[in-house]
Parts: sequence; structure tokens; C-alpha cells
Amino acid sequence: MNHKYTLLLCLCLLSAGFAMAGNPDRQGEAGANQLLINPWARSAGLHSLNTSSVSGAEAMYLNVAGLSRIKKTQIQLSHSRYIADINLNALSFGQHIGKGGGVFGISLMSMDLGEFLSTTEDIPGGTGATFSPSYFNMGISYSHLFLNKVSVGVTFKFVNESISNVGARAMAMDAGVQYVTGENDNFKFGISLRNVGSKMRFLGEGLSKPRPSPGQTFEYPITYYDRSSAFELPSQLNIGFSNDWLLGKSNRLSLIGNFTSNAFSRDQVGGGLELTVGQNFGLRVAYKTELNTAVGGTEATLDNGLSAGFSASLPFKKGSDSRLTLDYSYRSTSVYNGIHGIGLRLDL
Repeated sequence: MNHKYTLLLCLCLLSAGFAMAGNPDRQGEAGANQLLINPWARSAGLHSLNTSSVSGAEAMYLNVAGLSRIKKTQIQLSHSRYIADINLNALSFGQHIGKGGGVFGISLMSMDLGEFLSTTEDIPGGTGATFSPSYFNMGISYSHLFLNKVSVGVTFKFVNESISNVGARAMAMDAGVQYVTGENDNFKFGISLRNVGSKMRFLGEGLSKPRPSPGQTFEYPITYYDRSSAFELPSQLNIGFSNDWLLGKSNRLSLIGNFTSNAFSRDQVGGGLELTVGQNFGLRVAYKTELNTAVGGTEATLDNGLSAGFSASLPFKKGSDSRLTLDYSYRSTSVYNGIHGIGLRLDL
């Protein structure tokens, strides 16, 4: 791929991001904020700052361009213990197709909020019934690697929020690019634009209310439907870089930096370090902060502060490229007891 076209794509994404730069006055106006929660333990250990270096099936969350950097087939499972006993479960699959550098991927994420007591205007104390909200996202992705230097990718996502009688749905798109350069391919640069799509609006029988007829001739109830307001998705632009230092033949220390521009909240900036020992062990730590917010301020979002994690990997047999990897991450929070994540990664 000609580097001129890569630069043009980067500039287009960058321009789009500046057009929707962070705006605290719009904070709270977007919905479907589960799209901003990283369910993948490996990248969560770096606080989702590795836009430039994320790879494999989990890249479909942060920068889909990294999907193309799997060897053949990769399957990932992940579970996160979020705040207030909320559970996040995710599954992703990546597969090389054809003889070129193309990779096809599918990702699924669901959020389990538990059961809630059903109440009505007439029975505010509860009807005795319960309900469970459904938060579900599905993405279909394609990424292509050009000469091991430039990778690009795109994801089309279906977003769903619903209970038994009310739901909201939307379609969204992610796009990303990664560029690798340096004598030993040690410098990486990445841009991703996420959650650009249609507005969501809650619809369903749950918004209907029976009311008496306004007429005097007949006395029968009439069903009225409340019209809910539409809301936008939490669009986001990430710009990141990383630099690797080789320690011996197979060990690596990486410095990672990232800037996040949010369309409906303040911008964020952060950095981290990742140490990998061969292919068998990885250790990572990162810190992210929100700009223009007082330290410990109540207006800051939850996705800030320290994070850390590790990975342990073993081959199926000596000399095999097939590996099973365990990932763990912890993200500190100013309320509750932090966010724990654990994942399994299978490379075939």
C-alpha cells in the first residue's frame, strides 16, 4: 500500500475526531455506554491505551486494524466483574481467509445486570414479578495487513438494549489503521474511530398507557403511546503510539501512550508499560486521566486511574504455534472495589 494513501486515511480519521472533540457540556447525553467498557483482560490491563499495538481478536473492541495480526485462527473468551455486581461476558473469533493478509472476525459482548423488582405507578412497592435487562452487542469485522507495515480494518456492529416490553437498537461502525516502522518494527502508530452510527430510541408496548376516552358519548379506554427521545452513541477517537525496546533475543519492553477524544465527555490521556518475556509471560501497568477535571472530582468518569495485568501462555506441545493463554487485569475505581477481568485466548 502506498504510504500516501495511508497518511490520507489517517488525516481523514483525525479530522473527523477533531470535529467531535471532547465536550463536557454534552456529558451524559449519549446512551449505550456499555460500548465504552472494555471486556478484554489483556488490553484492559493497559487501560485500553494500546490503540497502536493491540492485536488479535480482541482488537475488534479498540482498533480493528490489529485483527489482521493473528497467525491463523484465534478464539477468545473473557469475563469481567464490573461494579455493583455487574458481569460482562465476551467472545471473539478471528480467522485468516484466502492467501493474502485478510482476516475475518466476529465478536459478541453481553452485560448481566441481574434481576430487578417490577414496579408500576399503581404498585410502587413491587408487583412481585422481576425482570432482567438485556445489553447485547455483536460485531462483524474485516482487517487487512499490507507487507507487515500497514493494517486497516472496519467493524459493523449491532447494538441492543431491552427489557421484556421495551427495547432500543442501533447499527454502528468502527474503523482503524495501524502503522509499524523502525529498524526492528519497534515503533507503532494507530488511530481508531469508534461507535459512529444511527441514533437509538426506545420503542415497545411498555411505553403504552390505557387512559379513559376523552369523549362523552362512549366510555371505553384508549391506549396512548409515549414517544421517547432519540439519543446518540458514544462516539470516540483514539490516537496512540508505542515504542519497543528489545531485551535480549526474545524479551521486549514497550512504552505506550494514547489520547482519547470523546464526543460526549471529557478527553482522556494516558500511558503505560508492558514487559513480555518470550511468548510465555507478559506484565503490564498503565495510568489514564481525564483532562480538565479536578483530582477526585465527582464529575470524572469511572474509566480513569491505575490498571495492571499479566498474561501466562503455554504451547500445546514443544515447538508448536498453537498456544493457550490466560489473561488477567485489574482497574482501580474511586468507588466500589475496582474492576477485575479474566480471559482465555486460544491460538491455532
